Parts: sequence; C-alpha cells; structure tokens
Amino acid sequence: MQITATYSFNAPPAVVWDALMNTETLAGCIPGCKQLRPLGDDRYAADVTVGVAAITATYSATVAIADKKPPASYRLLVEATGRPGFVKGSAQVSLAAADTGTTVTVTATADAGGMIARVGQRLLESVARMTMDRFFACLSDKVGGS
Repeated sequence: MQITATYSFNAPPAVVWDALMNTETLAGCIPGCKQLRPLGDDRYAADVTVGVAAITATYSATVAIADKKPPASYRLLVEATGRPGFVKGSAQVSLAAADTGTTVTVTATADAGGMIARVGQRLLESVARMTMDRFFACLSDKVGGS
C-alpha cells in the first residue's frame, strides 16, 4: 500500500520540524498511542491501539528516524506487531517553506500480514490515511495550521 498526502502549517519549517521531533508532542498526536519510549538515538518503542473493521488490537511498535536533514526531511521506519498480525512501513517526510508557513509532504508505504491483512487492502489504506490525517490535524493545532 502507498499513500501520499500534503499538509499545511501556519508556522515556519523549523517550528514544524521541532514538533515532529518532540516525543511528547508525537505521543499526544498519534491516534491510539499509549506510550512512546526512547530506545536510543532516534529510535522509539510505542504501544498503539488501532482498529480496522471489527479488529481492534494493541500493537507493540518500533519507530526509527533516519536520513535526517533538519529542517527539510527525514525518513520514518515503523515495525509493529500485535495479535492480529504485523505492519511494516516507511515514510518519507519533507518540509518546505510556503507563503503561509510550511507544507509537509508524506509519501508512505506499508505491508501488513496476518489477520489484519485479510480485511482488505482498501480498508487498510483508508484507516492508514485517516490515522495520518488525524495525526497531522493534531500537530497543526499545536503549531499552527490550515
């Protein structure tokens, strides 16, 4: 599955970057996130509850930030496992100055396995897009957005 989305913020790239690198901000904005714990340099553990169709479960995830080019871009790597299966994915996150602040473009790819994969690619893509939209709406509220 591949998802591309663009989000606008009424704040300069450095402010949006700082919010994207702040673990407290991230934990508060990731839908279903119960905890985000540092594991070392740019690596984190997270417990996230996600529902897809009739399947709701808590996943143990490892999140890593790679290829950081502050405040312009980074790559996010995620691996999550739970009782209904696994999700493994990555996202390229790019920030660009815009007339009104910052434009963030996200290009994400993910693979799922187990029971969660059997609910259908279209449904998984819809839940992933909704989760991403909710995350960036929350982040926008914290730093300024439109």
